[in-house]
Amino acid sequence: MTCTVRAFLALLLMLAAAPSFAQAPWPQKQVRVVVPFPAGGSADTLCRIVADKLSSVWNQPVIVDNRAGAGGNVGAEIAFRAEPDGYTLLCSPPGPLSINHNLYKTLPYDWTKFAPITVLAVVPNVITARKDLPANTAQELIAYAKANPGKVTYASQGNGSTSHLSAQMLATMAGIEMVHVPYKGEGPALIDIIAGRVDIFIGNLSAALRFEQAKRVKFLGLASKTRSPVAPDVPDATEIGLPGLIASAWFALVAPPGTPEAIVQKINTDAAAALKLPEVRAKFLEQGAEPQGQSTAATAAFIKEEEARWRAVIKSANVTLE
Repeated sequence: MTCTVRAFLALLLMLAAAPSFAQAPWPQKQVRVVVPFPAGGSADTLCRIVADKLSSVWNQPVIVDNRAGAGGNVGAEIAFRAEPDGYTLLCSPPGPLSINHNLYKTLPYDWTKFAPITVLAVVPNVITARKDLPANTAQELIAYAKANPGKVTYASQGNGSTSHLSAQMLATMAGIEMVHVPYKGEGPALIDIIAGRVDIFIGNLSAALRFEQAKRVKFLGLASKTRSPVAPDVPDATEIGLPGLIASAWFALVAPPGTPEAIVQKINTDAAAALKLPEVRAKFLEQGAEPQGQSTAATAAFIKEEEARWRAVIKSANVTLE
C-alpha cells in the first residue's frame, strides 16, 4: 500500500470519527416545555418559574407552550411525538401520566414510554367546605353525611379529574354517600363553594388557600401524609382518621421516548438545582406547592405509585370517559 493511499485512508477515518469528538454540548437552541393545560393554572405557573431559571443556566430560551385539551391528552401527545433530542419536554400534572389511561378507552400516546426527569412540586388536596356547612372538621362532615345520606354535594373540576376521584376516595373510605356536581374547571367549582351552592370541594390547596385566608370557605382536612408548611393548622389525613386519603396535584417533567440518557440526567441535575434556590422555593410556597427535585429513578417510582393509587380509585368507582 502506497503512502498516498495510507494517508487517504487515515483522513477518511479521522473524518468519520470527527462528529463524536466535535459534538456540541446540549442545549444549542431553544427548549420548548409543553404544558397540557391553559395558562394561569398551577402547572403553567410553576413550570414557568423553573423554565426561567433553566434558561439562565443554559443560556438558551426555555419557552412554555400551553396545549390544552382532552384532559391533558392533547399536549401529552404533542410532547410524546416530538423529536427525542431534549428540545421538547412535557411538564404535566397527574392526569396524562398516571390517570387518563385508566379513564379513556384509547390514548394517542403511551404514558409508560415517557422518560421521567423529575417532579417539580407536590400540592396536597384539601377538603374545602362552604362557610356555613354544619361541620367544622372532617369527622363532623362524615357524621353529617351519614346522618343525611345523599344530601351532601361535592364539586369537581370535571368527570375523571383528581377532585372527582379524591371525593370518591373519601366516600369509599368513610362509607358515606355524596352527590357529584361536575364543573368545567377549578375556578367555577370554587365560585359555587364560596356562594354556598355546593357543600365541599377536594382540590388543590394552592387554589383555595386565599379564599380560606379571607374566611370565605373553611378547610376540614388535608389529603396528605403530613401537614403543609403553607397551611400548618390544617390536620393531615392520619389526624382526621383517614390515613389512606392521600391525593395531591403534582407536576412532573418528562421527555419524549428515546431521549438520550445524558440529556435526561443533565435536565434532572439542573432542574433539581433550580428547585433548591431560595427564591424558587419561596415562589413555590406562595403557590401552596412543596418543591421536590427527585432523581430520575425516584420520579419513575413515584409516577408508578400514583398510577396504582388512582387506578384503584377509578376501578372502585367505575369511572370511565369517552
